[in-house]
Amino acid sequence: MNSIWAKQKRMVMDAAREMSALGLVTGTSGNVSIRIAPTDELGDMVAITPSGKPYGTLIEDDIVIVDYDIESIEGDLVPSSETLLHLEIYKARPDVKAVIHTHSVYSSVFAVAGMDIPPIIDEMMVMIGGAIKVSDYAFPGSEELAKNVCKAIGERNAALIRHHGAVGAGRSLREALDVCALIERVAQIYHHASMIGKVDTLPDEIIEAELAIYRMRRGGENA
Repeated sequence: MNSIWAKQKRMVMDAAREMSALGLVTGTSGNVSIRIAPTDELGDMVAITPSGKPYGTLIEDDIVIVDYDIESIEGDLVPSSETLLHLEIYKARPDVKAVIHTHSVYSSVFAVAGMDIPPIIDEMMVMIGGAIKVSDYAFPGSEELAKNVCKAIGERNAALIRHHGAVGAGRSLREALDVCALIERVAQIYHHASMIGKVDTLPDEIIEAELAIYRMRRGGENA
C-alpha cells in the first residue's frame, strides 16, 4: 500500500520489533505508537501497532492510523487494545511524540508490588525526570487506566502500570524506546540493591540540578 504515512508506519514497525528483540515484551503484549500531525483534512492522529499481531511477522501495512476518537483512518487491523492509554498521554503532554508500553519482567515486579522506584541513578533524572511512579489499578484498555497512568507520569517520561507493566514516552520513538530500556535496567538495579539491604537515593541538590536539565531538554529541543 502506498501511504502518505509510510515513514511513520515503518518507524513504529521497527520500534516494535526492537522492543521485542530487547526482551521488553513477550508474544503480542505491549504496544508502540507515534503522534502524527494534523493535515488540512484530518485532525490529530497516531500510528499504532495492531492488536494480537506477533512482532516477528509485523509488516508496515499492519500499522494502523487512527484519530483521537479511535476511528480508523488507514489500516485493516484492529488497533492496540491500549490505544486509549496512548491517546490520553498525547492529549496531556504536547511535548510527547511517541509512547511505548512494555511488559518487561523487573518493571512488572514493581508494578505488581505497587512500589515506586525512587531516583537512584543520574540517568533517571535526566531521561525520565524523577521517580518512576506506580499508577492506581484499573481494568486493561479502559479509560480509567489511561487516566490513572497519565496521573502517574505527570511531567515525567515513565510510569509503572499497576499489575500490568510499564510505559515510556519521548520526543521520538528512539527516546521512548531508550526510556523503556532504562526503566527495566533501573528496576533491576533497585531490586538487586534492595536484596543487598541498602538503597541510597540521589542527594536532593543533585535531583534538583538534574531535574532542571531534564526540563530544559524537554522544553528546548524539537522531537
